[in-house]
Amino acid sequence: MASTSEPPNMTGFTVGLIGMGDMGKMYARRLSSAGWRIMACDREEKYDELVQEFEGNKNIQILRNGHLVSRASDYIIYSVEAAVIDRVVAQYGPSTKLGAIVGGQTSCKDPEIKAFEKYLPADVDIVSCHSLHGPNVDPKGQPLVLIKHRASDEAFSKVEHVLSCLNSKVVYLSADEHDRITADTQAVTHAAFLSMGKAWHATKQFPWEGTRYVGGIENVKINLMLRIYAQKWHVYAGLAILNPEAHKQIAQFAKSTTELFQLMLEGHSEELRARVYAAKEKVFGAEGSPKWASKPLLRDDVLDQFSLRQPENGGPSAPSLPNNHLSLLAMVDCWSALGIVPYDHMICSTPLFRLWLGVTEHLFRTPGLLDECLKVGIEDRTFRRDDLQFTIAAAGWAECVGLRQFETWRERFAVTQAFFEPRFKGAVEVGNAMIKAVLASDEKD
Repeated sequence: MASTSEPPNMTGFTVGLIGMGDMGKMYARRLSSAGWRIMACDREEKYDELVQEFEGNKNIQILRNGHLVSRASDYIIYSVEAAVIDRVVAQYGPSTKLGAIVGGQTSCKDPEIKAFEKYLPADVDIVSCHSLHGPNVDPKGQPLVLIKHRASDEAFSKVEHVLSCLNSKVVYLSADEHDRITADTQAVTHAAFLSMGKAWHATKQFPWEGTRYVGGIENVKINLMLRIYAQKWHVYAGLAILNPEAHKQIAQFAKSTTELFQLMLEGHSEELRARVYAAKEKVFGAEGSPKWASKPLLRDDVLDQFSLRQPENGGPSAPSLPNNHLSLLAMVDCWSALGIVPYDHMICSTPLFRLWLGVTEHLFRTPGLLDECLKVGIEDRTFRRDDLQFTIAAAGWAECVGLRQFETWRERFAVTQAFFEPRFKGAVEVGNAMIKAVLASDEKD
């Protein structure tokens, strides 16, 4: 719940940041620009580099380690990988200033909260947060989760006041609610794009250079796949492997992908249609229902303009080929099997999830388009090779998560990241523009 009282006098209040990765730096810059005094650190070998990077900002003081940050700060945010949060809090938590507030910025709250409860002094308040967007997205209007785990109203009010400068849309959740919702909205979405990248890597193709992946839906697939592989591997590994709620979602997505592909290969058109249409009604509602009549999340004219295709490959207006869109069919089948209604979590949705749900909705609600996909899946072999690799990739990611194999995840991610890396610069720029246009379109509507 939001605080109802004004925060007390916060003159001299200092915010500490332990971990100066991309999100840590974003928080440091945003909060310091609002006038807050920041003390920050990363690993000691990065001290000189960080001092040089922030030497022009008088509100940011770089310290050598988390002990120095913890003993002098009033509100300490751990902005580190979920996989190492336990070790980092164990190291610096005991140095926390008497009566301070501590929180974390990890994407998975289960290990974070356990670490805080285990290592922080009893006099420390615990208020965690999670900005549901990447470091290069403007936080204005984006969801910001606040978790009042162990805190007085006064302490919680201070955190709200500090983070209000982000101009984000605040969502109040418990740690368990956060992990369940992020599993529903992010874990499977990431698995889909990670699998696309592995499939295209396995077939040695940059899909925007061929003639098969053209049009608005394909633009979203390609741009967001590249956007994910342009990030650091641990961002997605931690959310998938450490979040207990994510395991069943990712396993079900792989199962849905495999079973739908098998129906296509075996030519079971009636069974395929019955299964997909049952999932469609469960997730999107029956045609004519209030849910069905709601405004679509995306417009074709917005997405069609964001293509990486160069003129020598037909440009953005090149004709598109019919596609069975196995990844989208599997996503809806997965949601249906798990009883997930994605619209229930829109208040906590990331820009990436809104785009993915939007193109999925477009496929299932555009007259004739779903039937075309099912027909292509049974009769057309054009995408069979890609679909086979996508199915293998989805199963591989699910196995990796089930076995909690961080190193295997890192290696799988890194080899595909290296394949696409030469194309990241332009793709990330186009992806950012696409997200901005979609968000602007939402605001106009």
